[in-house]
Amino acid sequence: MSNTKPEQWQWENATAGAIAGFATVTATHPLDVVRTRFQVNDGRVPFVPSYKNTAHAIFTIARSEGLRGLYAGLLPAVLGSTISWGLYFYFYDKAKQRYARNREEKLSPGYHLASAAEAGTLVCLCTNPVWLIKTRMQLQTPQHQAPPYNGIYDAFKTITKEEGLRALYRGIVPSLFLQVSHGAMQFTVYEELRKVIVDLKSKESKMHHQIPDKLLNSMDYAVLGATSKVAATLISYPFQVLRARLQQRPSVDGIPRYMDTWHVVKETARFEGVRGFYKGITANLLKNVPASSVTFIVYENVLKLLKSTRRND
Repeated sequence: MSNTKPEQWQWENATAGAIAGFATVTATHPLDVVRTRFQVNDGRVPFVPSYKNTAHAIFTIARSEGLRGLYAGLLPAVLGSTISWGLYFYFYDKAKQRYARNREEKLSPGYHLASAAEAGTLVCLCTNPVWLIKTRMQLQTPQHQAPPYNGIYDAFKTITKEEGLRALYRGIVPSLFLQVSHGAMQFTVYEELRKVIVDLKSKESKMHHQIPDKLLNSMDYAVLGATSKVAATLISYPFQVLRARLQQRPSVDGIPRYMDTWHVVKETARFEGVRGFYKGITANLLKNVPASSVTFIVYENVLKLLKSTRRND
């Protein structure tokens, strides 16, 4: 079989991933705000609000800040997620195609892991400034001392003016570890479980003359997405906490809350213990497990639609 045909579908993978990311983030953003605020709350900063639990956080933010508070940082979140998913699926699919050349057998878990790690690294380098702006906008509360950003452009302009271009890449070290470990784990689990389900269903489909790849339905994709997300989150979540704390806006005197990744690790372990590295994980799971299911459902179905359109042309 020629290797040119799969390469023609790379733009479909990117488009499907971008649409999936957009649909996901708009539905779950309030939980993202709650998660971020839990992550940075080390109990030692007065202008960071404290909440008892996820439900209390949502209620308190809605009461004191309204919908604007619950959807703080929505635009950079949509932009970052759409770009991230689009690039991730594109780079991931392209890496798999490269590893699959001259191979007749299915790719092993190691190749799926390498493909996901490669995609995660490239996406991280492209999107870190967007995530930094999103984090800072989500942390803008009535108690915050610094003047709030008025949007993405104002945030970008203010950050580069006050802190320099280098500040846009604060948190890049834990971001790289997060993207590589989380994405690699999630996609590896997803691919391996997907192969198992396809193999099981293909045995039953032989008598019905069905194509194995068409056997998976939206429920299958939802289960695959949720299962792979939980596995990846439990392993990689501490990197999210480290990144969020590093990306906080400096105090009014320009001094960052944490100087580098190792400083965050030491301070968090010293004052909060292991529990500190998992702050906000409840909101994170509530947000990302169903979100991941939605993402993979949208991605797989949009991809099927685009491919069927290509075949009909």
